[in-house]
Amino acid sequence: MPLVEIRSVTISEKGQIAIPKQIRELGGFKEGTKLAVLAYKDRVELRPITQMEERMDALFATEKVLAKDWNSKEEDKAWKNL
Repeated sequence: MPLVEIRSVTISEKGQIAIPKQIRELGGFKEGTKLAVLAYKDRVELRPITQMEERMDALFATEKVLAKDWNSKEEDKAWKNL
C-alpha cells in the first residue's frame, strides 16, 4: 500500500497521542473507532478493528484478564482428566 500522508504527533505525559484530523479523515476514523495497536521493533501501527476482528477479542486479551475465567475450581475439574 502506498504512503498517503505523513504527520507528526507528540506523545503526552500519559503516553497518549492525538491522530491529526487529516489522517482521521483519510482513514475514515470516527469517534469511538476501535484500533488495534501493533508493536514492531522499528515501528508501531494502528489498524481499525473490523466487525469480524471484534469477534476475536480473545486475541487482544491478556493472560491476566483471561485468568479471571480460567482460574476456577470448575475449570480445574473440567480439564483434570484431559
